[in-house]
Amino acid sequence: MPPLSLAYLLKRLLGNARWQRLHVRAAVWATLAVVLVLLVGSWIIVPFEASAPRATITSFPLALWWSIETATTVGYGDLYPVTAPGRVIASVVMLVGIAVFSIVTASIATWFVGGAARDVRQLAVAFEHVGRKGEADVSDEMRALHSRFDHIEHLLRPPGGPADTDPAPAPKDS
Repeated sequence: MPPLSLAYLLKRLLGNARWQRLHVRAAVWATLAVVLVLLVGSWIIVPFEASAPRATITSFPLALWWSIETATTVGYGDLYPVTAPGRVIASVVMLVGIAVFSIVTASIATWFVGGAARDVRQLAVAFEHVGRKGEADVSDEMRALHSRFDHIEHLLRPPGGPADTDPAPAPKDS
């Protein structure tokens, strides 16, 4: 891969242990942010909605339940804002909820993928070690076989014959 390709940059960035720790930190901060948005959104929406006609969000406990429903995108339909400011607050709660659940999901996925990648790297190192050991064992066995064959050849040579010469070449037919 060329160093400036998107795939190369993503591989370098996502494969980094520091980046994976950043995901966990981001998930924690995002969770704290969503809790804060839920509490603040619940607190802010009550004054707008409580006095409105046909309002369903009339108290802080109801507003808190509504904000949890809204952030998790469950939306039972039992509680909903009827005023324009209430709908703006609902939009913010929805967007923050969706974003935070996405961040948390990505962090969990990164954690699983990071663990699997670590296991694959360890497995690759183990296979490489086994491969090298296997090559060394085969090499040792080959040397031992060559040594045995040399010994057998030495035993099969006629007494008084040349020690290290090849047998005479066969005559050529003319």
